[in-house]
Amino acid sequence: MTQMAEKSGSAISDLEYDLLTALHNKAEAVKAYETYIQDAQQMNSQPCVQLFQRLREQDQQTAQEIRHHLQQVMQNGKM
Repeated sequence: MTQMAEKSGSAISDLEYDLLTALHNKAEAVKAYETYIQDAQQMNSQPCVQLFQRLREQDQQTAQEIRHHLQQVMQNGKM
């Protein structure tokens, strides 16, 4: 448990919760892009396929960054 979580009596700090929520949202977005890519492929819309692939890749990279921050906060109590 981090110092902030210990002081407040909660299992995790607000910052940890925020990072977990942001990570979850990015994971859901990445999952949704798979459907969007398939839909664009079915419509033979290569520009849309490429757009959704780029967006998926950006969200995957952002998720990795969030994960790194979360690990740091969980280990040190802050960034």
